[in-house]
Amino acid sequence: MKKRLLIALLSVSSITFSQKKDKVLMTIGNEKVLVSDFRRVYEKNLDAIDNEEEKDIKKNIELYINYRLKVKEAYRLKLDTLPSYIKEIETYRNQLSLPYLQDTAFINSMVKDAYFRTKNEVKAKHILVRTPSVATPKDTLEAFNKINHIRQKILKGEDFEKAAVAFSEDPSAKGDSINGRLGNKGNLGYFSAFRMVFPFEDAAYKTKVGEVSTPFKTRFGYHILKVDSIRKSKGEVEVAHILITDKTEKGERLINEVYDKLQKDQQFKTLAREYSDDEGTKSKGGILRKFGTGVMVKPFEDAAFGLEKEDTYSKPFKTQFGWHIVYLIKKYPIDSFENLQPELLQKVRSDERAQLSQMAVIQKLKKKYTITENESAKSIFDLKNFRNIATDSLQTEILKINERTISQEKFINFIKNKKGKAVFEMYEDFKNEEILNYYKENLEKLEPEFASTLQEYKDGLLLFELMQQTIWEKTTKDSLALKTYFDENSNKYSSDDLTKVKGEVMNDYQNFLENTWIDELRRNVIITIYNKQLKNLIKFYNKK
Repeated sequence: MKKRLLIALLSVSSITFSQKKDKVLMTIGNEKVLVSDFRRVYEKNLDAIDNEEEKDIKKNIELYINYRLKVKEAYRLKLDTLPSYIKEIETYRNQLSLPYLQDTAFINSMVKDAYFRTKNEVKAKHILVRTPSVATPKDTLEAFNKINHIRQKILKGEDFEKAAVAFSEDPSAKGDSINGRLGNKGNLGYFSAFRMVFPFEDAAYKTKVGEVSTPFKTRFGYHILKVDSIRKSKGEVEVAHILITDKTEKGERLINEVYDKLQKDQQFKTLAREYSDDEGTKSKGGILRKFGTGVMVKPFEDAAFGLEKEDTYSKPFKTQFGWHIVYLIKKYPIDSFENLQPELLQKVRSDERAQLSQMAVIQKLKKKYTITENESAKSIFDLKNFRNIATDSLQTEILKINERTISQEKFINFIKNKKGKAVFEMYEDFKNEEILNYYKENLEKLEPEFASTLQEYKDGLLLFELMQQTIWEKTTKDSLALKTYFDENSNKYSSDDLTKVKGEVMNDYQNFLENTWIDELRRNVIITIYNKQLKNLIKFYNKK
């Protein structure tokens, strides 16, 4: 027997919103709805509503009841078990969890550092000792000892540039006699934030002018560097250029002819299209992307940044690529922190800094969780072809995070297609990933905002599928029912021809079906609204 709708306005003791304990606003069947549940939904679009009538609390409570009834119906129909729904929720959950896997304070600090480094360029030289792509602890130690030995020689008085030529494993230091390329003796010129891999950039900005850094590691190997100077950034420039690749006297004569034509007021763009050998830019009048220092070869950079006024051009000059003339379109000084912050934040989240931020989260979790490692289970690392061990032999627990146990098999699956790292390094990566996974899987328990946002998305997705099956498909597929509705309500429309008013009729028919359906849902559940909490709600929002 269907239960009749009961909306009971009960006088019960209540509390104001300033108190910490949340109160039950209503019950819908066996579901309790807290005051905060309703407020979160109500306030979500409150500022966008201009019509005061639409803000009415009682009206919105009725709408909320309808919303919760639809959600309950979706779960009753097991729409949450649809493969498409499960996949969509998994994708959204992963996206939603990303900010929680970063240390916000760490990221903000990185953004501020990046701005300082964008405003200030550092000039440095370096020496590199490479490590193998798959380095053993022995390889790593040997490289470290070698770079440290070189550093000690420099500290005792050996010239840094001479040491770079003699010992550095960066090919640019020595040059290439076959191709006629001169070595840079370890000199890198000026650079700023995001120009180098982060560990290198970080070491450069943390080393004082004139000092030699302690050894540090990047993905290339071990480095030491010496900071020569630091200066205010020159910002970026947008230029066009004309390139003559012939480095002989013939090329020099041609670039000088072009220069003479410029002095006779011929257009730079026109001459670039006619004479430039740079196929990538000549059709665009020689225009290059804007760039900062440390991007172009030094003679080109000097010529570009040496131009003071827009719409002026350099004298012909030579680089390793040939002869050039550069035309200044616009200079871009470093913008304010407020304006650059979004861009810097995106860059920080996209490079190695994000990994460091995630490691900061992992380090906090390591202190919080009880993590146990089974050293005897790691003995499989010493076996040849351990990646091919039968699954049955890999069920021993290798790692435990709180109550969760993780088998050897899961680690083997983790590394099966991974190359370039020693097995013990991959194990550390695996352990860190499992710690993060454990944290991610428990986010709903730990982060109320995450839990509520995810639940709202789940409910919204379920409602879409429910409305699709219950209402929308009926109006598009059941043409006979639509025609019947139109015939019964034809006096409402401007035409007796359904085809001419079909859109309006379909909308009305959908509303009719939905209202009929909601009435049916309401007849099957007991709804109780607590009067005192309702009054508090109305009083609270009337004050705003």
